[in-house]
Amino acid sequence: MNELSRLRARKVGKPSATEQQPRRTEMHVRPTAPILPASNIQGNALMVVIAIMAFLACLTLGAVSMVRATAASWQSQISREITIQIKPEEGLDMDATLQKARELALTFVGTRSGTIMDDDATARLLEPWLGTGLDLSELPVPRLVIITIDEQNPPDFAAMRDLLASEVPQAFLDDHRTWVDRLVSMAHTTVLIGIGVLVLVFTAMILTVIFATRGALSGNRHIVEVLHFVGAERSFVATEFQKHFLKISLKGSAAGSALAALLFATANLWQSRSLATPESDQATALFGTFTIGFGGYLGIFATMIVIALLTTLTARFTVMRTIDEIDFIRSDPARSEGAPPS
Repeated sequence: MNELSRLRARKVGKPSATEQQPRRTEMHVRPTAPILPASNIQGNALMVVIAIMAFLACLTLGAVSMVRATAASWQSQISREITIQIKPEEGLDMDATLQKARELALTFVGTRSGTIMDDDATARLLEPWLGTGLDLSELPVPRLVIITIDEQNPPDFAAMRDLLASEVPQAFLDDHRTWVDRLVSMAHTTVLIGIGVLVLVFTAMILTVIFATRGALSGNRHIVEVLHFVGAERSFVATEFQKHFLKISLKGSAAGSALAALLFATANLWQSRSLATPESDQATALFGTFTIGFGGYLGIFATMIVIALLTTLTARFTVMRTIDEIDFIRSDPARSEGAPPS
């Protein structure tokens, strides 16, 4: 009787084959729940911090690119011209001396053309300091000869200077080497400062991610311990955290990079629409043109990817190190019980 009741109970409680199939299918398609929640206060705060870091990094990168482009433009403009200055003397035929200096300079290989600045052009140069309506015949103002040279094959400046000194003693050759050296030095210094700022930003971001990862592990340490205890490999747990922080870092770095690119595009649009205005001229004099070009925007995109990768790798290494610490504590009974090590 007991055996019959047991068989009847088993028959009643046992589902049929048609009832088992949907249940197995339902378990098969059920998605795996993530270890970490998709969104929480810590994740949102970290996303904001990464967005700020990405904005500062892209802003620094764009500024360095803009300064380098401006310095290269200035260097090219200065390097393609030299100036011969003729000092006025009593009884000197200025026009004939200017013409002679120009002809002597054009005899050298590497010179292309020469332009003698007339009285009107010289007066315009002095207008900011001496005002309008100048009579240059009454002032001992030097006159200039501008010689255009080949940047790839410049002339022998030392030989040209010696020839002018012997033939035209009143002439002084200025090849603008001092200004070029200063511009090159300024560009190199700006690049070094920008690299230093980028290193500081990346360092702060990595430290922030380390603290955020450890905070997330502290709140979910029991889950990590259970998964690791039941046989989950370190790579599996690290990959789950890596995916979580990759999503956060991509969202944050994309927002910060897009904001920096929008800022440069807006500044460039404003500058192009406000040409020949005091505000635009002053901004151009201080910062140059707000144009970073395709290379600058490509650099902003590359910075976004680098920030996301650094954040992801930092989270992975931090998780794996934390799991190693868990294994070390479990392997030491004194530490697991809270007793001081012998």
